[in-house]
Amino acid sequence: MSYLSRMSHPNAFAEIAENLSYLDDWEDRYRYIIELGQALPALAEEEKNAENRVHGCVSQVWLVSSSNGDQLIYRGESDAMIVRGLVAVLIALYSGRPAREIADTDAITIFDELGLREHLTTQRSNGLVAMVNRIRGEARQLAAA
Repeated sequence: MSYLSRMSHPNAFAEIAENLSYLDDWEDRYRYIIELGQALPALAEEEKNAENRVHGCVSQVWLVSSSNGDQLIYRGESDAMIVRGLVAVLIALYSGRPAREIADTDAITIFDELGLREHLTTQRSNGLVAMVNRIRGEARQLAAA
């Protein structure tokens, strides 16, 4: 049984995973991911700062987190269209979940099972790993507090 099918995922992410399952062609998947990114609300200019910037990404990526009890809420943006789409997928997967669940959810394995990393450049894949590590690291800190 795959990691993806064993885990309970938020509805927004489950819908994305289902839509991707219908798209066999990488170009269609690429377009879909870009559309997801275009639908993300823009961050305020003051949120695009060094503290929110994700290091390890070639593109500029900003992730803003806030907590509501033990739940983490994420917003994000990137200056690269495909990366902005990947940010949207990560937000759908992680945002609004308890910190412990976020810390325990391996997005890289899920992205691999969905076939989302196989056509990414090494740099984009490394950037994705940096984003996931940042999100899960924040979640671990909140869960341990």
